[in-house]
Amino acid sequence: MLLKQTQLPAQDEAGFDAHGIEPVPAAHRTSSSSDQFWIWTGANIAPINWVLGALGIQLGLSLLQTLAVIVAGNLFGASLFAAFCLMGHRTGVPQMVLGRLAFGRRGAYLPALAQVLMPMGWVAINTWIVLDLCMAALERMGIGGGIELKYAIAVLVMLFQIGIAAWGFNAIKVFERYTMPFILLIMAVMTALAFLRVDIKWQSATVTGMPAFAAATQLMTAIGIGWGISWLTYASDYTRFTRPSLGATSVFRATFLGMFLPTVWLAFLGAAIASAGAGSDPSKLIIAAFGAMALPVLLVLLHGPIATNIVVIYSAALSSLALDLRRPRWVISVLSGLIASAILYAFLQSGDFAHAFDNFMVALIVWISPWAGVTLADFYLVRRGRIDVASLYEEPGRDRDFNWAGLIAFAAGFVAAWAFQMGTIKAMQGPLALATGGVDLSWLTGIGVAMASYLALHRLFGRPLARSVPSPAADAASIEPAPTST
Repeated sequence: MLLKQTQLPAQDEAGFDAHGIEPVPAAHRTSSSSDQFWIWTGANIAPINWVLGALGIQLGLSLLQTLAVIVAGNLFGASLFAAFCLMGHRTGVPQMVLGRLAFGRRGAYLPALAQVLMPMGWVAINTWIVLDLCMAALERMGIGGGIELKYAIAVLVMLFQIGIAAWGFNAIKVFERYTMPFILLIMAVMTALAFLRVDIKWQSATVTGMPAFAAATQLMTAIGIGWGISWLTYASDYTRFTRPSLGATSVFRATFLGMFLPTVWLAFLGAAIASAGAGSDPSKLIIAAFGAMALPVLLVLLHGPIATNIVVIYSAALSSLALDLRRPRWVISVLSGLIASAILYAFLQSGDFAHAFDNFMVALIVWISPWAGVTLADFYLVRRGRIDVASLYEEPGRDRDFNWAGLIAFAAGFVAAWAFQMGTIKAMQGPLALATGGVDLSWLTGIGVAMASYLALHRLFGRPLARSVPSPAADAASIEPAPTST
């Protein structure tokens, strides 16, 4: 498929987003750095981060140790995320299409398919938390509706999320921009109340030595570096709308802070409350901290999972289109939401939320970290950010279908990540993690081995899909593919 030159009118700020996976034209690249900050802040202010922050306490670390791991990990994880965001800003192309660089035109189907399936679980998990919080709030009000009420709320929340995601980037941008300042104010009040009402224990560690190190690595995988890594596959889907005139430093700073600040804030808050012995269930954490004042906090924080899910559903549709599906993006968004609803139903049949989420999170890191290593090496080290955007959209051909250097490096990184993975599913516990008493370095071995392997292999038989160009890629905003691409 060849790109063609078109002239499109400027798009209204909240207008319907008809874009598929084509490069976003200049007239539609209107997102500011503050838009990006609010989008990613909204996506990461979710009660699930209370649960993940509380994991450090549950694993036996003190609150100070937990905070140190969370801050250190997210400094690196958020920086890695911001580096991926710059790919979208430079090219105007979504993340899974950029994957064709490192894996080939059809080789990129593998990570794209994983990115289609992964968000469904995210949406189901995040919506489950919405229901948990809603029912806790209603119980505080003396309202009991049983399972029927819970399912009715689930339907309403899913319809709302699917509607925003189907409308597209502009709806997501406006929703986050105008709701997030209010949410942050509530979060500030919530934090102050927590420190006033909860008996926080700063140094009550129950493990030392090697068990403490193993616990720290497991926490690092869940909410430190691992949390930022779990968002890498979404990064360019949103920064492709940034103004071409924005500097790379501005985009990096906005996306870094949008990831780092809410993640560390909420994880620390969850750990602080859990240090008083409140457990890890999100609704119990809130009730323990705020008592009768929990009602307004619970109601407002329903925003968090919704703000996350609209981002996830939108990206799932783009990844589906990267598989060469010929359907409008909004149709795929609706289908993605419906599939997530079916998965949510399965979650509602199982009360073991924390166990299910832990298994899911570990599974994410196994494939995302080696994918990230290959993608980083290809874009920044091999091509140095200089690509021919048009060649990403050419029709498949045998000499461009597979970049075997990328695929082999991905496989090597996957095995390395699994070897150092420590989760609750026995079959997924790697031999090196077991041999070291539960040390989980899956994110590090996955990225490191994949990156090193790709750099070594690409010279042998890595025939890049997109041709390198002698200067940074021309602004993708000036090109538009044929309408059939969406």
